[in-house]
Formats: sequence, C-alpha cells, structure tokens
Amino acid sequence: MTQKVLFTGKTHTTAGASGAARSADGFLDIALPQPHPAAENLFGAAWSTCYLGALGLAASQRKVALPADTAVDAEIDLVNEAGAFFLRGRLAVALPGVDRDVAQELIEAAHAICPYSKAVHGNIDVTTTLA
Repeated sequence: MTQKVLFTGKTHTTAGASGAARSADGFLDIALPQPHPAAENLFGAAWSTCYLGALGLAASQRKVALPADTAVDAEIDLVNEAGAFFLRGRLAVALPGVDRDVAQELIEAAHAICPYSKAVHGNIDVTTTLA
C-alpha cells in the first residue's frame, strides 16, 4: 500500500519573553512568552479539531447527520509525579440531538480514526465523555 502525505504542518517556535510560534503558511501566529502552559492549550486545540474531523468521517460512514453545534471540549493536564512529567487528557463531546447509543458509537469510532487519539493511545490517560 502506498502512503500519501495529505498535509505537512511546518512551524517555527522561539523561547523567551518574546517567544512565539508561527506556521510557514502564516495561518498560526501566536505569542508564547515564558513561562506559559501554551503547549497543553495548543495540543488540546489540535486534538479536538482533529477529533471533530474524525467524528464527521465516522458519522458519514454510518450515514448519520451531525448537528451544526457538534463540539469537543479538551482539557489537557500537565502532571508531575515524583519528578516525572506526563500528560492526561479529557474530551467532552457534544452531539446534541443524536441518540446517546449512536453518539457513543461515533465517539468510539472517532478514537479509532483520529491520528491524535491514535498517537496518545496507551501513552496517556484519556477520558472521553458525552456531554
């Protein structure tokens, strides 16, 4: 099977009081003065955005219409335990008007589709709830 790269994100990030992250395409341009927990916020935004796309794909595969107000709230914890740092994540998925059983099936399918969910699977504690 031949791999096809669909997109490559390129960013340049600098540290310090005037730290920033900028994407090569100019779409992302954010100040990141130190100290700031921006990495967790950015990861949460990236993961939840990807997860929304995965929900859309899972829904289309099952011929389920997603409501216009479908949303994912992500919370990413940076944890220190005995000097070791790790992440923990929570995704709260809102699928208003979708039958709860169908919504739960879509949530589970989205985890199997979303590259971010695949990347963290088995690496961090993840809790997903239907809001």
